[in-house]
Amino acid sequence: MSLQQTGTDDQPSLRYAWGVVGLLSFAYTFSFIDRQILSLLVEPIRRDLGITDTGVSLLHGLAFVIFYTTMGYPIGRLADRATRKWIIAAGITVWSLMTAACGLARDFTQLFMARIGVGVGEAALSPAAYSMISDYFPREKVGRAMGVYTIGIYVGTGLALIVGGAVVQMAMHMPPLEVPYLGSIKAWQLTFFVVGLPGLLIALLVSLVREPARRGVETVTRDGQSFMDGLRYIGAHWRLYAPFMMGTSFVALIGYACNLWLPTFFMRVHGFTAGEAGLYVGLVVLVGGVIGVYGGGMLADHLMARGRYIAYPLVIMLSGIGIVIPIILVPLMPTPALAILAYLPAAIFTSVPSSTSPAALQLITPNEMRGQVSAAFLLVLNLFGLGIGPTAVALVTDYGFKDPAMLGYSLAIISTCAVPPAVILLSLSLKGFAARIRERETLEAEIGLTGKRT
Repeated sequence: MSLQQTGTDDQPSLRYAWGVVGLLSFAYTFSFIDRQILSLLVEPIRRDLGITDTGVSLLHGLAFVIFYTTMGYPIGRLADRATRKWIIAAGITVWSLMTAACGLARDFTQLFMARIGVGVGEAALSPAAYSMISDYFPREKVGRAMGVYTIGIYVGTGLALIVGGAVVQMAMHMPPLEVPYLGSIKAWQLTFFVVGLPGLLIALLVSLVREPARRGVETVTRDGQSFMDGLRYIGAHWRLYAPFMMGTSFVALIGYACNLWLPTFFMRVHGFTAGEAGLYVGLVVLVGGVIGVYGGGMLADHLMARGRYIAYPLVIMLSGIGIVIPIILVPLMPTPALAILAYLPAAIFTSVPSSTSPAALQLITPNEMRGQVSAAFLLVLNLFGLGIGPTAVALVTDYGFKDPAMLGYSLAIISTCAVPPAVILLSLSLKGFAARIRERETLEAEIGLTGKRT
């Protein structure tokens, strides 16, 4: 990869910055490939390890949440103080190796522990990447840049389903491999090796990029913040951060639940093979995700440029409302084609917060606190979104309906219940969000900060 710079010594050019965003988005893509591949392996893992839907949901959600609760915030703080590209490169290396290690698991506990290791991906990647991107771009371009970066979520999820489905389908027709010292490697285990190891090359590429200078008005007057400073800052501004983070997490809950369970829904209810489920659901996630991520970022930027400082939480709130009808229609459709079409608008709306929420946090947070605040946000997002969403659906299926074929209705119930608290919480953040943007603009105007580059 070659990125030519024509900017100043302190700040790379916008062309270079967009190149780095592309690379970070590619890394994010692989992060979600390594995470999402589990959704196509639900049935063989259930069969071989003897677990229920609830057990699978714990592998998908709780394993990641454990890592965020123990290491996410310290990594975010490190992103505020250390060289961010090295943090990202190290994270990619660890999650790639741990994805491959999933292929060595022989029971639920071993697979659970390996999935905890995969959780280092977003914990190391996103806080550092959010901070880097906000330093590469002026405010009016941050939302768009975040949109390009977070497209990696949906490109990764889509490719995980499309390519992963093909790999799984191919592997399922192969006899188990007998590997010296490792024993018999089954098709689902081989899949983890295939998708995990290529990430090591991305880690090498990230280590070669140029670290941007830290920008923002607060960095002019402060230098470095302690762990307690970060906690005190978030605590002092909890009326701004708490409703925004919690409201966004309820919207994200729906997306996390859909990403895990929709491929299985189409396999159970409509008789899809893993390859077919991966192809069709993957295409919807890919197309809908790109539209929602980039469209949401552009809409928020458009409103911000016209002085609508409530743009970011407002756009997320509206996207949550837009999810309800499509997600209810999915299990009601009589054919798989209609169910796929019904899911498309839901895929668009569930993807909107992926670009708008991190961009919003960067705009209202001091530079030296961005990594810590981003890590705190990801902690909340994963506790409530990833930790609760997929497992809540599984619990309704396993213990409510007690019928695996009712998975689609479980997904619709949990998704619909998540929207009202999302709307209420996000509406509570509107006033404080706008006030914080005005405050930062005033401070920057007073000291004459500009973000113009060529």
